[in-house]
Amino acid sequence: MRRFVFLLFVILAIGLLLIGIPGIAARTYGEPARGLTSLQVIQYSAKLLWDDGLLTRPIDPGAAKRTFTVKKDEPVSSIANDLQEAGLISDASILRDYLVYTGLDDTIQAGEYQLSPAMSIVDIAHRMQDATPAEVTFVILPGWRMEEVAASLPTSGLAITPDDFIRTASAHPYGYDYLSDAPNIEGFLYPDSYILPRVTTDDQLVNTLLQNFSLHLSIDLREGWARQGLGVYQAVTLASIVQREAMQPDEAPLIASVYLNRLKIGMKLDADPTVQYALGYNSVQQTWWTNPLVVDDFQHASPYNTYLNDGLPTTPIDNPGLNSLQAVASPADTPYYYFSARCDSSGYHNFAQTFDEHLQNLCP
Repeated sequence: MRRFVFLLFVILAIGLLLIGIPGIAARTYGEPARGLTSLQVIQYSAKLLWDDGLLTRPIDPGAAKRTFTVKKDEPVSSIANDLQEAGLISDASILRDYLVYTGLDDTIQAGEYQLSPAMSIVDIAHRMQDATPAEVTFVILPGWRMEEVAASLPTSGLAITPDDFIRTASAHPYGYDYLSDAPNIEGFLYPDSYILPRVTTDDQLVNTLLQNFSLHLSIDLREGWARQGLGVYQAVTLASIVQREAMQPDEAPLIASVYLNRLKIGMKLDADPTVQYALGYNSVQQTWWTNPLVVDDFQHASPYNTYLNDGLPTTPIDNPGLNSLQAVASPADTPYYYFSARCDSSGYHNFAQTFDEHLQNLCP
């Protein structure tokens, strides 16, 4: 009789323990996947509780992130083994147990992830449920006008509409003395590659671009522009023209010298890119930069048309890169007032001091 009572007690104790394990696991790791049988729930719950420390403790809290790729339709066992071999987790079997228990084994997404040994197994399991990176790379190319920057937003990964960006970029105040009277920030959306949080707002994006320009606005640039008799806004405006004209970067100082020489004697700039900017979007060519220009285009009435107006255009016509900004600060010392594209499609130009020489340089 005693043996029977003792055996019954042991069975009840084991039963209570088995019933209690899933409850503890559920409170610790969440509810088990619906597809598991009762026996599987007990089995995986016990495994997770036994391996609790290894599930939640990273291998190396100070480690950097690295790229880990999950292939399409790759088995969970293969993913777990690869993670262990890469030194990202301590035990592949523990990750598999957690994935099966939670049902996350069926929802891992293929893609590239930034994972680290500083993440726990639980963290990595959940991170692999979304291949969408938390950060995006946003690129602005030298010579883009504001509308082109805006047009790149829908495919950038940022949740900013082109209209919102244009509206914010045309608002005041900007907080920089050289933009105090500017109608917008054309010219100051610094061309660069930006790594931004996917949740970046239009205000944050504009501020980031302006701050980056400010960081590159060195004393050498300011002093160089001052030697040419230009303030920051004037220099950026001229650099935006040089940016569109200098198809070969090493020619930028030469082209800058031509326009500076013209400005010094009060000669019209006669810059084709200013006409292109004035014309705006060409729906036939599907570009903001109409090419080639025809005779009537040069008569287009606009304060940007430097064939009709003296001096610099009203604002910059695009966002120049550092090479063009430096070219205006340190132009070549030349006697040239004219330049024309070479006839070899190289992107280089022939330069001339007189109009007669210029005519001789034109392509037949």
